[in-house]
Amino acid sequence: MRSRSSTLARVTVLFTLLALLLPTGAAATAATAPGPLPVVTPRPQEMSRIGADVHVPDRVRLVIADGVDRPTRDLITSVLRRAGASRIQGGAGPKLTVTVGRIADPRVVRALRAAGGRVPGGPLPAEGYALAAGGTSVALAGADSDGVYYAAQTLRQLVSGHRAIASVAVADHPLMPLRGVIEGFYGSPWTHAERMDQLAFYGDVKMNTYIYAPKDDPYHREKWREPYPAAKLAELGELVRQATDHHVRFTFAVSPGNSICYSDPADIAALEAKLDAVYDLGVRSFSMPLDDISYTRWNCESDRATYGDPSSKAAAEAQSDLLNTVQKAYLDERADTRPLQMVPTEYGDVTDTPYKRVLRERLDTRVEVMWTGTDVVPPRITVADAERAAGVWGRKVFVWDNYPVNDYGQAEGRLLLAPYDAREPGLHRQLSGLVLNPMNQAAASKVALFGGADFAWNDTGYDATRTWEAAARHLAGSAPGTRPGRSDDTVRSLLAFFDTQHLAPTFGSEPWQPQAPELAARLDRFRTAWEAGHERTALRDLCPYARLLAEAPERIRAGVADRGFVADSAPWLEALSLWGRAFERTLDALGARLDGHDADAARWFAEAAADARRAGEIRTIPGETRPEGPVRIADGVLDTFIAESAESAESAEPAEPAEPAEPAETG
Repeated sequence: MRSRSSTLARVTVLFTLLALLLPTGAAATAATAPGPLPVVTPRPQEMSRIGADVHVPDRVRLVIADGVDRPTRDLITSVLRRAGASRIQGGAGPKLTVTVGRIADPRVVRALRAAGGRVPGGPLPAEGYALAAGGTSVALAGADSDGVYYAAQTLRQLVSGHRAIASVAVADHPLMPLRGVIEGFYGSPWTHAERMDQLAFYGDVKMNTYIYAPKDDPYHREKWREPYPAAKLAELGELVRQATDHHVRFTFAVSPGNSICYSDPADIAALEAKLDAVYDLGVRSFSMPLDDISYTRWNCESDRATYGDPSSKAAAEAQSDLLNTVQKAYLDERADTRPLQMVPTEYGDVTDTPYKRVLRERLDTRVEVMWTGTDVVPPRITVADAERAAGVWGRKVFVWDNYPVNDYGQAEGRLLLAPYDAREPGLHRQLSGLVLNPMNQAAASKVALFGGADFAWNDTGYDATRTWEAAARHLAGSAPGTRPGRSDDTVRSLLAFFDTQHLAPTFGSEPWQPQAPELAARLDRFRTAWEAGHERTALRDLCPYARLLAEAPERIRAGVADRGFVADSAPWLEALSLWGRAFERTLDALGARLDGHDADAARWFAEAAADARRAGEIRTIPGETRPEGPVRIADGVLDTFIAESAESAESAEPAEPAEPAEPAETG
């Protein structure tokens, strides 16, 4: 004890002398050893360590150059305050200076060099940025306003603790121009609050596109001719402003294909009026989905007179005329509009057809064509697939990826929480962009959307597992009242829960991602050890994971900062509590059998079966999910193990009676 005290005294003297010899910021830098690269999502194109973490003092000087909007200033201020700065000012004096602006500003370039960063040799790509944090300087330099904002989002992720920013140099830009989400599912549309939260989240992960296209919004599809009620229009205006603040392009979609008369000037006028109403709110990007409609019948006789008898070829001619009119006579006549987007009626393959041939030849080349891959829910998307699609459509395609959407029969009772995967690196060379179609459960969709954002930004550096874990950390956040260390427990619990919802179905009978791969691997190891005669080792190794699953729901409810995720997952968490307890009781029973306590084993097997039955009766939230049904937890994996264990025990020879046993310790 005396030796430890004297060592501590010497260290204290050393650091006191160091603090007297060096400025505060430099002292902190010298005293902290450089650490590993921080996890930043989306993954930057280039990131390297400069040195030890940058110390954040009480007072920080913030220099704002040109090209920095209010949301970016507010974000940077909040990041610095979270890092420990209590006074953020513009004048000289503080030991840390943070300079923010466009790369064209000489002040920003000087700050970038002072912080130890590399000034790009040529112009930064659109939305690109350079960032450096070193010594007593932090510099954020964007190619444009979006790039400055994205630099600030990276800075947010570099705060490595109280009063510390990771000392790194970053040079970064997105590989896909359009990155985001299309709210295009059937079933209960998201609430206004959910959309507001989603738009803020898209800014966090550097998505720049949101397409408003909920199938069950009547004014989007069935009542497309009718104007939005005033209250709904006011909500749309708030969404547009929220999107702008988070550097997200709000794209308004209207889907008239079920009832439009292509040759009727009144319908064209009604369509333009619908677009005008949201243009006045600030919308400058528009989409016209023509999916999930019949294109071998006309909605009016005048279309027959104009285009001939119904056919896919005639439908393509009518659709081309409509879309070209919207592009040339509407969008080209208004300021600041983006090229029109469309979803073709044939959207899920790469087979050349008369329909595709007409659109390829007649559709304005500026119009973005959306494509879902080689199927409605494709098991994979390859570069070769995208090359064929570009050839068929005569342009780079804009992928509408139907993951993690769960509005179809094969997804009944499921949250789709597997990582975004099976999309080939290099797709950015063939795509104009990528949007994911999410679940009815908005917050739960963030798990997959995290991956989609990362892949679209940097598909060549994408790591599905890395991003999946980052999504868990993002959801865990810092819930009010959480104790130190609880966040790690929450992340582990989330990943275990995600694993029970890992199955990703297609429209066929075979899923494209398996169910519960982590749990399945552990059960396989258990069976192997058990069959080799190492029963007690098998139980000892598996019991902690059973306890993790049983306790995960409560840890998630208590520790996840994103309360929307907890609400979305409520039925599944309730079911997991029961399945986890059934898992524990099954292992208790197997242990009791080994000890010859058959009566106890029978009782615990019965309790496990009862919990499993109760879990199977829990259903999705009425009105919140399409289709509704019983929730599924690691189905085909955990339920199979519990049933097989009970069956094997029933068929085994009874052991000699023994003293009653206590349940096994699983933690």
